[in-house]
Amino acid sequence: MKNKTGMALLVALGLSSIGVLAQSYPVKAVRVLVPQAPGGGNDTMARMIGQKLTGTLKQQFAIDNRAGAGGMIAAELAAKAPPDGYTLLLSNVATMAIIPNVQKKPPYDALKDFEPISLLAQAPLLVVVHPSLPVKSMKDLVALAKSNPGQVNYASNGIGSSTHLATELFIMMSGIKLSHVPYKGLAPALTDVLSGQVPLMFSSAVAMMPHVKAGKLRVIGTTAARRSTSQPEIPTVAEATGLKDYEAGSWYGLSAPAGTPRAIIELLNRETVAAMKSPDIAERLAFEGVIPVGNSPEEFAAYIRKEHARIGKVIRASDAKFD
Repeated sequence: MKNKTGMALLVALGLSSIGVLAQSYPVKAVRVLVPQAPGGGNDTMARMIGQKLTGTLKQQFAIDNRAGAGGMIAAELAAKAPPDGYTLLLSNVATMAIIPNVQKKPPYDALKDFEPISLLAQAPLLVVVHPSLPVKSMKDLVALAKSNPGQVNYASNGIGSSTHLATELFIMMSGIKLSHVPYKGLAPALTDVLSGQVPLMFSSAVAMMPHVKAGKLRVIGTTAARRSTSQPEIPTVAEATGLKDYEAGSWYGLSAPAGTPRAIIELLNRETVAAMKSPDIAERLAFEGVIPVGNSPEEFAAYIRKEHARIGKVIRASDAKFD
């Protein structure tokens, strides 16, 4: 009986300490590791959520850009940081799904070394073609590719990039054959797409829409699961081709090192979800073609596992490797 009473007391004290921890957290600045240099989509997302959390939790959420190795540098730092809530990772499709599937021995385990906090947003891609390509819809593209296997070239930001894998998933599901022309980044790829040298690309709305509006490119689909409220005239690849399970693109989430106290995870989740539902963030993301989400740690964990498996399948089918 005494042992049971003692155990109950220890459990009660443990729960009490967790509650106190949550009430006192944060008492100092929180570092948010970003796997990209300043100015990109990951950096923009991190700064938006960091600014919101700084305001609501009354401590600085400082952005620490650690670009390099496709995102591995930032992810490894986060995985090995103390699990005290003072180091977070702006996690994404590269760190959680692409790198673990293309690297034989990544320096972290995407499924075990992190505590998911929330999926922040999804960034679907647009399918654009140069006006010289005789297609005006996704069905036209499939028909052209089937009648000319391997003769239609597509550009990407590089081997293993989200733009490459989104196209490879489409190829795999539709049963067509396209020829990949990889570039080292968006800028050189976009230059050749705009000139018509490579007539097809799956890429972000932010990068493509100005050229679509200028008549230099034609948009024929979006890789999102549903049509965008800001661009409802653009059909999804799934509805346009009948590939009902097709969905691709980039996404952004917030994660902490494994072992971070549950009370801190729940606090960060609550504030993060509230931030993603705020009108100012929703408006800004809609302008950029990004879809705000904000979900539970469990839902985000399930999403990561699904993406890890799905992208692994695409990578194995396409034999994608980092240079």
